Amino acid sequence: EVQLVESGGGLVQPGGSLRLSCVASGFTFSYNYMSWVRQAPEKGLEWVSSINVRGDIIDYSDSVKGRFTISRDNDKNTLYLQMNSLKTEDTAVYYCAMPKNFRGGSTWEDFRYRGQGTQVTVSS
Repeated sequence: EVQLVESGGGLVQPGGSLRLSCVASGFTFSYNYMSWVRQAPEKGLEWVSSINVRGDIIDYSDSVKGRFTISRDNDKNTLYLQMNSLKTEDTAVYYCAMPKNFRGGSTWEDFRYRGQGTQVTVSS
């Protein structure tokens, strides 16, 4: 059974930082692209970032480029998202997901698997 378990979310002030983690099991993590996506209240799904199997090809949405850093540890079957300079508009549930294509998409049909999500709230 494929499992993706996110952690690290929470409440942070604008300008602050958080580091999300996603532990994968039930499949060969090191063979698959991985992504972070997010969904804000009453908004659609937004792709955030993707990373290839070796971690040397990475892409970000324009909304997070320069502030967020995706990484992976294939020995630990873990995906990370370091989020710095957080803004109120980054408030969302963040999901770890396996995309069907490198950048995934804007619907859940663009992803093979996803975790349960972790809430990130940026507020003063």
